[in-house]
Amino acid sequence: MRALLLCLLTLSLSLPASAERLQRFGELEVHYSVFNSTFLQPDIAAASGLERSKQRGVINIALRKGSQAQAGTVSGQVRNLLGQRSPLTFREQREGEAIYYLAQFTIDSREQLVFELQVQGNGGPAHTLTFTQEVFAD
Repeated sequence: MRALLLCLLTLSLSLPASAERLQRFGELEVHYSVFNSTFLQPDIAAASGLERSKQRGVINIALRKGSQAQAGTVSGQVRNLLGQRSPLTFREQREGEAIYYLAQFTIDSREQLVFELQVQGNGGPAHTLTFTQEVFAD
């Protein structure tokens, strides 16, 4: 699992089209990245319960306060520019002190997707995070 975390973090930082981004809500930092599931090695995807497919994307969310990972809740949906919505089901992954949340979504073709998320650090207020990401079916 340590290799999984390292791979996901390295992947999210190394791909220009899916570079990790950060949003701050007071002390809570929300780190997020979006990438095509085919960028994951088969064993890493299997260990995380993720499906590798040219038409499947992954969203990775990590909550932090200062230098500490935070448990919390993440939920939301993704919609295309035609307004078609799909719910995102996040699963918590833990590796040592790291905590992150993963969800998969369908990619039909090259398209702009709008992610609308609700994030809440453990014991803190809920926040809304909305961002647009261009994705590609590999």
